[in-house]
Amino acid sequence: MLLLPQVILVAYLWTYGDTKMQLSQDQLSFTRKRGKTVHISCKLSGVPLENAIVHWYQQKGGEPLRRIIYGSTKNNKDDKINPFLETYRKDDGTFYLIINNVIESYEATYYCACWDLTMSQSHKGPCVSSGWIKIFAEGTKLIVISPDRSLDSEIYPKPTIFLPSVAEIKLHKAGTHLCLLEKFFPDVIKVYWKEKNSNTLLESQQGITMKTNDTYMKYSWLTVTEKSMATEHKCIVKHENNKRGVDQEIIFPPVKKGVAAINTAMKACVEDTNDTLQLQLTNTSAYYTYLLLLLKSLVYFAIISFRLFRRTAVCGHGKSS
Repeated sequence: MLLLPQVILVAYLWTYGDTKMQLSQDQLSFTRKRGKTVHISCKLSGVPLENAIVHWYQQKGGEPLRRIIYGSTKNNKDDKINPFLETYRKDDGTFYLIINNVIESYEATYYCACWDLTMSQSHKGPCVSSGWIKIFAEGTKLIVISPDRSLDSEIYPKPTIFLPSVAEIKLHKAGTHLCLLEKFFPDVIKVYWKEKNSNTLLESQQGITMKTNDTYMKYSWLTVTEKSMATEHKCIVKHENNKRGVDQEIIFPPVKKGVAAINTAMKACVEDTNDTLQLQLTNTSAYYTYLLLLLKSLVYFAIISFRLFRRTAVCGHGKSS
């Protein structure tokens, strides 16, 4: 996951009078070849935009935040870190950081930030100012690759789902949905869970992101309690290379439905086994019946042959005398 600033983090719903500032970076990552240009966006809303100033920070792995440029609609200023940096803003409140001619040393996570006036409720009366605070968005990671590297067009996360076992459900009165994601690039990915018809995020567990050859894999799992076993759940996957840029939604059937399907399959399997055994017994019985009849026929043939041979012998002795 992205490294998070240690100042105040993620600009969601900070009170500014009767309005709420919102600052967001929807794109998790951008992958660019060396020498290309990247536009990193940041959406600001909930406050007047006329003189809004957005600050841009860079953070490399294991290093502190470093402000690289800031500006408004009227002017831009930078800290002389990179002459290839630019900023601009659209009328809808979307601010952009432009990095030209990217190289490997620019690989980092970039955060937009903005000052906000926090308010607190006095026990004696109306809201009063409690100071200014800088709010940071979630961050966007820039990955720089070699110009001669060719990326497969199918490098989005490929899901495999695992449903809870009957034994687990009976023993723990709960079931585990596991979502395995494989063969994606880059490694920046966000996975979260919801009930199918709900917008509430569910508490889930995240495995580490592991490298496999030139791609990555990750798994996440959700424990479904007994009261939610009749509900469908979905694993939502956010990644740079998802098809058409849309988050994947992987549907998991209700645990109870899965158990019923397993029981039905097991019952059908038992019935098939019984039918097979019945058929085998029938075939075996027919085989031994045929064998017995054949043996009986051989015995009758032997008796009749013996009597005919004896009669012929007796007749022959009578003619000789």
